[in-house]
Amino acid sequence: MTVTTDYSELRDKQQKVWSSGDYNRIAHITVPVSEHLVDQAGVMPGNYVLDVATGTGHVALAAARRGAVVHGMDYVPELLDIATRRAAAEDLDIEFVEADAESLPYGDGSFDHVFSAIGVMFAADHAKAASELVRVTRQGGKISIASWTPEGFVGGMLAAVGRHVSPPPGAQPATRWGSEAVVAELLGEGVEDVSSVTASVRQNFRSPEEFADLFLTYYGPTYSAANRLDEEGRAALRADLVALAKAFDQNTGEGIECNWEYRIVTATKR
Repeated sequence: MTVTTDYSELRDKQQKVWSSGDYNRIAHITVPVSEHLVDQAGVMPGNYVLDVATGTGHVALAAARRGAVVHGMDYVPELLDIATRRAAAEDLDIEFVEADAESLPYGDGSFDHVFSAIGVMFAADHAKAASELVRVTRQGGKISIASWTPEGFVGGMLAAVGRHVSPPPGAQPATRWGSEAVVAELLGEGVEDVSSVTASVRQNFRSPEEFADLFLTYYGPTYSAANRLDEEGRAALRADLVALAKAFDQNTGEGIECNWEYRIVTATKR
């Protein structure tokens, strides 16, 4: 029997997850990832750039600082408000719109560069989102996607959430976008020259417990999961997050230091 996933319902649930907590309190974590993504792509002045699932605007701002003509979209209005204020503070002309990654409000072949940093990986319908990335990229244009890897720190954190709170029916693991082979398959025959690089961003916290409490309070996936658990369940989730931080800690002094692995996959539109 074939089971049909209601992606509109799943998308609504995930939008509520990312609207919960206060992502802006931890958004700085992905600034180095976004800068790496834009630097590697070689954005030039005058390039037309789209930042898919822009969040608070890291990639969009990085591209605009390089003289590109930039559009950013996201389905969380509160995050777009922050991105808009950040752009205004730097006097950068960026057009931000509210939309979802599976239905981009742009014409075919509109952009020289299409980016997503820790964004499209959380789309409800992975295949549809990937096809939209390809559609809005011009022939010869570049698609560049940064995602947390399944085996890295955030992959471990999301796996811990899944052990305590079952994902919605039809939801696919976000970290599958952290595999070059999976992204190549998702983008399909409309692209060529698929390649990837793996890197990490260093994170420091005063203690494993501080990390766990910070993410349980502000990070949408962990915040919303904790709110669905009773007191005992929340304590168990927190204990798993503390254990994860300890397992990845590379600091021999005070506090903890963890490297969070991500993979950048790039492709050229045929």
